[in-house]
Amino acid sequence: MRGLEQSIPEVTGGRAVIAGAGDGSDVAGLVREPVPDLILVDLMSPAGVAAVAAARAAAPKTRILAVDGDGDPAAELEALRAGASGILPRGDEAIPPLLAALEGWAVVPPSLLAALVERPGQSRPAAQAATTQLDESDQRLLRLIATGSSTSEIAGVLHVSDRTVKRLTAALLRKLHVSSRTEAAAVAGSAGLV
Repeated sequence: MRGLEQSIPEVTGGRAVIAGAGDGSDVAGLVREPVPDLILVDLMSPAGVAAVAAARAAAPKTRILAVDGDGDPAAELEALRAGASGILPRGDEAIPPLLAALEGWAVVPPSLLAALVERPGQSRPAAQAATTQLDESDQRLLRLIATGSSTSEIAGVLHVSDRTVKRLTAALLRKLHVSSRTEAAAVAGSAGLV
């Protein structure tokens, strides 16, 4: 995880301040000036989920990502409930989702998305009903969101600005009666759009 923290300033051209927390006791030192743009919490540590909750309490406006190594959907879901903004895999494949998280996207691994889709209370017919009201352009945007495309990538595909993508995404979330891109992705998965 330390290598990931060190590589982000280089990848972002120094625009992002990243801090890492192994356990809850590390968090208080992380949220001093400058407040980080992103806090990474190691879920493999014994106090991983507690550290997520401590980070959320100490820095309510900072994005918190849990870094997981074993891909256990139950632990990942528990981290999201504790306040994580998303889940990152370990290794080099973590860079693209981390950059997407810095842009404001929720990042969720496919295994966790599948667990969210199978949750009780969100049946396939209900999800299909929610997506049938969407026009073709809304469905295209929903597919792009559900497959993890960043704001910039969606802007390139749709030939619009990043600001327009954010506006379109907010409108789509309202139409689906969800509050996050993660929930929208779950609806897309339940409806069979991805």
